[in-house]
Amino acid sequence: MRVLWTKRARSRLRSRRRGEEVLLLVIPGIILLGFLGLCLWVREQSRREELVPADAIVVLGAAQWNGRPSPVLRARLDRAISLYHQGYAPLLVLTGGSVAGDPFSEASVGRAYAQAQGVPAEAILVEEESRSTLENLQGAWQLLSPRQAFSILLVSDPFHMARALVIARDLGFQAHPAPAYESPIAQRPLEEAFYIMREAGALLLYWVLGE
Repeated sequence: MRVLWTKRARSRLRSRRRGEEVLLLVIPGIILLGFLGLCLWVREQSRREELVPADAIVVLGAAQWNGRPSPVLRARLDRAISLYHQGYAPLLVLTGGSVAGDPFSEASVGRAYAQAQGVPAEAILVEEESRSTLENLQGAWQLLSPRQAFSILLVSDPFHMARALVIARDLGFQAHPAPAYESPIAQRPLEEAFYIMREAGALLLYWVLGE
């Protein structure tokens, strides 16, 4: 009887170990499939556009080069300025701070560029402290909520739209996507794919950590 019990115990132990080995293979596969699904959703969101009349057009920050918009920032500004001139919203909100020691902020560079393109100074609001997407949108909220301006057209790179929309809506905005399709990143599929994967990871971090 003791021998029989020992064989059964060993059999159960082997079965349990096989089950654990299967789980070690299956769980990473499920996680990978979930992440790939999120990447596909981010990609799908990048192709959505909702051009509707709004209270304001909010431009998310991107790099400036010694007082000039980088190609990415210029593409975002051009899209927002075009929407402003088409009458979609009466206000242009420019976001983005500066790195230590840099006299120019992304928002101030955007303001000068927008004014040179015919947007009047009184139609431009700037937020010059933020250094992340969340901070961009929190700054925009601080500028717009006292004006009861909650409906926005959100301008950024296509790959960025999914996370930006999630954050904007969590803050209380009625946010509609207006991607900057002319951004140089959008013209380079492999580079855009990398940014889509990075955005999927950043979105997971936002959902888990709230930042």
